[in-house]
Amino acid sequence: MTVYERLVLCCSEEYRDFQSKLVPNIPGDTILGVRTPEMRRIAKEIKGTDEAERFLEELPHKYYEENLVHFFLIAMIRDFDECVKAVENFLPYVDCWPVSDQSSPKVFAKNHERLIPFIKKWIASDHVYTSRFGIRILMNEFLGEDFSSEYLELVAAVKGDDYYIKMMVAWFFATALAKRYDETIAFIEGRRLEEWTHKKTIQKAVESYRVSDEHKEYLKTLR
Repeated sequence: MTVYERLVLCCSEEYRDFQSKLVPNIPGDTILGVRTPEMRRIAKEIKGTDEAERFLEELPHKYYEENLVHFFLIAMIRDFDECVKAVENFLPYVDCWPVSDQSSPKVFAKNHERLIPFIKKWIASDHVYTSRFGIRILMNEFLGEDFSSEYLELVAAVKGDDYYIKMMVAWFFATALAKRYDETIAFIEGRRLEEWTHKKTIQKAVESYRVSDEHKEYLKTLR
């Protein structure tokens, strides 16, 4: 049984219509309507099999859910070099924000020093969802113990009119305000971000339960 055949067994017309509204930039007929837990289950079932190996080589895929299963499989690869190679093979085919955002390879957390050069390359990419993926991984992995102010500069330098990139930059800085307020607030005070992204960052930070009420009130004055 192929991944597509497995997905078809779980699809729902109602859920397909719902997903189509969330991902308006891809054709509706490329969405089958399969819920995320089912896709994760399929990835776990075929992990390590010849079927999975063949599927990872069959690019591009036709369906949105096939791309998600693809990234879920990549996220389970335990060898860092193999995982990064698979990520880089797949990123050029990522065509929407849910596929870019859903998968976080576990092996990345144990290889920060080796990972950061790849993150920098991904963020600098002209491909929207490669850049978005790089920013998200930086946000997930490097706002903790391995933080450096250099990473704020790296994301602040990302410019462009694409909505999904601007939203990712805002999400990154809102999260940085929650986790690294003292280092991050200067970027907001200095209006280092583009105007739309600046305002969206403040909005998301004010809506966050992780930002203190005191910081929220001050951020409102910087709109």
